[in-house]
Amino acid sequence: MTFSEFVGCTCIAYGPLLAMFVFTIMQDPIRIIILIAAAFFWLVSLLLSSIIWFILPLKNTLIFGVILSVLFQEFFRYLIYRLLRKAEAGLKKVTVPDTNIEITNNKHVLAYVAGLGFGTMSGAFALVNVLADISGPATMGLKGSSSLFTVISAILTCCFVLLHTFWGVIFFNAVDTKNYIHIGWVLGSHVLVSSVTLFNAKMLYFSSVIPTVLVMVCSGYMAFRICGGTLNRCKSGLVCGRGAEERRGSSSPTTSVT
Repeated sequence: MTFSEFVGCTCIAYGPLLAMFVFTIMQDPIRIIILIAAAFFWLVSLLLSSIIWFILPLKNTLIFGVILSVLFQEFFRYLIYRLLRKAEAGLKKVTVPDTNIEITNNKHVLAYVAGLGFGTMSGAFALVNVLADISGPATMGLKGSSSLFTVISAILTCCFVLLHTFWGVIFFNAVDTKNYIHIGWVLGSHVLVSSVTLFNAKMLYFSSVIPTVLVMVCSGYMAFRICGGTLNRCKSGLVCGRGAEERRGSSSPTTSVT
């Protein structure tokens, strides 16, 4: 049972992350470098916020640590934005063969990759210890708590991975266009979803999951529209994809046995 729970929670938490990495990042070395750089920036933000939290006399106030961590993460998101914008001219001179989407053709790709880097490291820190605990021998409901703890933790980890990706797109575009409302949305929603996770200590799991999912959907829609997405384009993409599959099927060679 513990192994099944371990596999299930791992797939829930990291399944979308792995899919995005395989289909959009893995074949492009430039994107891999940007992903690793963004993950490193998130790590540095966590380190600095942890040092300040340890020094200041508010270590027993969890909400203080949460807000402090969020502020540092968003500050380092801005730093990675500045770094990538300065490096963008150099990236335009780099040609990456055999890729479906050139990284310099769409400025939102940089934001997407950087956001996914933040989400990757955030997700790793959020759930690795939990997965280690539930791997055995029998830990359904850690220390007598609800058996929903591990599943809820996996769902929240997946949400935060996607949220960081969406926030990256929204934030980069907001700074480019000086849209302070979107910057406020990224900062405010980040503080909100991070704060509601404190309900998990009282086993009020749905009080943390529902707001997080709602914010994730809203942020995803905002990022989708910022990238120029529309319902008609989605329909056109599905129709084109279906037509391409039908053409491949009709053009495949047939063999006969005589």
